[in-house]
Amino acid sequence: MTVVSVSMPEELLERIDEFAEDHGYTGRSEVVREASRNLLDEFEDSRLEDRELMAVVTVLFNYETTSVEEQMMHLRHEHEDLVASNFHSHVGNHYCMELFVLEGDLEEISTFVGKIRATKDTLSIDYSVMPVDDFETIHA
Repeated sequence: MTVVSVSMPEELLERIDEFAEDHGYTGRSEVVREASRNLLDEFEDSRLEDRELMAVVTVLFNYETTSVEEQMMHLRHEHEDLVASNFHSHVGNHYCMELFVLEGDLEEISTFVGKIRATKDTLSIDYSVMPVDDFETIHA
């Protein structure tokens, strides 16, 4: 097996080690391999291909120490054909939440979420994806 060197904050490494111990993994490499497989498989769901999709993406960041808000604005404009709606809110004393509602195909949504994940200094990124035709069938 190939050995890969990865840089990460000490706090994240401690969380990975604790997770490995608490969940019976043989070590951090096993946790990172499984997380990598899950991430890569995330948008390879054949049930979502060739369908119109709706997604909700939530991003949390500390507005006092980062330029995340400006980067979110650039992403919103870069993907204006994908972003159906965008909401910004202050959370607590030092944080902001950016919420995006997206309408598009799997590749477009995957690209958008990937760019948000690549944004330095985000604290939390969460999202859900749903085929629009499923929603229409359920509520028809």
